[in-house]
Amino acid sequence: MDVKIKPVQKIEGEVKAPGDKSIAHRALIYASLTEDRVEIEGVMQTGDLAATLSCLSQLGVVYEEMEGRVIIQGKGLRGFREPDNVLDVGSSEIAASLLTGMLAGQTFFTTITGSQYLQKHHMKDITGPLQEMGATIKGRSENDLLPLSIRGYDLMPLKYNLPVGSAQVKSALLTAALYSRGITELTDLYRTRDHTERMLRYLGADINQLSDRHIALSTPSRLKGERLVIPGDISSSIYLVLAAVLKSAGSLKITDVGINPSRTGALDALKMMGAEISIQNEREYNNEPVADLVVKGGEKLTGIDLGDDMITPIIDDIPVVMAAAACADGVTNIKADPKLRAYKTERLQNMARELAKMGASIEEKPDGLVIKGNSKLKGAELNSHGDYRIAMALATASLNAASESTISGAEAVDNSLPGFYELLKGLTS
Repeated sequence: MDVKIKPVQKIEGEVKAPGDKSIAHRALIYASLTEDRVEIEGVMQTGDLAATLSCLSQLGVVYEEMEGRVIIQGKGLRGFREPDNVLDVGSSEIAASLLTGMLAGQTFFTTITGSQYLQKHHMKDITGPLQEMGATIKGRSENDLLPLSIRGYDLMPLKYNLPVGSAQVKSALLTAALYSRGITELTDLYRTRDHTERMLRYLGADINQLSDRHIALSTPSRLKGERLVIPGDISSSIYLVLAAVLKSAGSLKITDVGINPSRTGALDALKMMGAEISIQNEREYNNEPVADLVVKGGEKLTGIDLGDDMITPIIDDIPVVMAAAACADGVTNIKADPKLRAYKTERLQNMARELAKMGASIEEKPDGLVIKGNSKLKGAELNSHGDYRIAMALATASLNAASESTISGAEAVDNSLPGFYELLKGLTS
């Protein structure tokens, strides 16, 4: 699908942030691990979340959907049944990770797969330690790629240093640890996002932050809950923030945005560049900090240096930072950790090439990117590369171009933020 984006004068209005898909996947799966009836509020209707619900249904979970809410009747840790068919998680990396960890603790056989995109996603950092815990897992490329066939077991606790900056790996291992007896200890050198720890603690798991980078989960435990509220997704909202920041006038308010410190890297980067963003009405939903963001246009951005220590909390949202840097005064240096997974490096490269079509000056280096800002962006024929973050960043940049742009593969946003282009259009003038 192609979408045409015309430049606009300003972004103005008020909008409620769309529900955080990453937290919603956790809520659906962990609610299923309770023995209670759990109401989850703020679940978006996306293909990936529908896929997660379908997988849970095949495992015997009963649920109801009604106007942005999902009610899950939990099965407890051991109440699931062996599915009749292969479980398909769609394109969701976090759903694949959490379900792999959960299924490693079930005493039946399951096969899990996903979209063509997800079948390229490396899983060895998850399957390797799960095998150490006692699960039997077989998959393509030496158990690295989906589909994965899993025969679960009563698992052993694990002491493990996470080799990559991946909250998905950490979340899979913490989920599996619920099925062990003893204490699982993980060292998270990269201090990745902590949504899993917050939600498990809220639902009653004995999980403790022993130090800044050291987590321990003790079992046995019983999860319990009644209601979960999904915060607004900062990773989707950040594109609306940038759209408002780049304009010379206008004001935008985004309500109910999750401001978990492990997710605000891109927001912090924009503020470092000079964006005028205020955080108001701070509160908390089930251990997750939430606030309203007020963004004002008119402040010229300036280039900054982003070192290795800042890349982990920003890497998923790097397209928006790159778009901001292309429109800023001065030079932005982005140094990427050489241990970044290949698909994350590919995201940087694809975004760089698309911005170059618009006239941005970007130099690709072995250890990152150099972006010379103050580019007069021009309209161009652009490609999302099937990446919804790139699609949204290009749409935002196109609002600031001299002429109309066309984005092919624009439907990439549909699984993450349906109606994004209509939402953006409703705020423009």
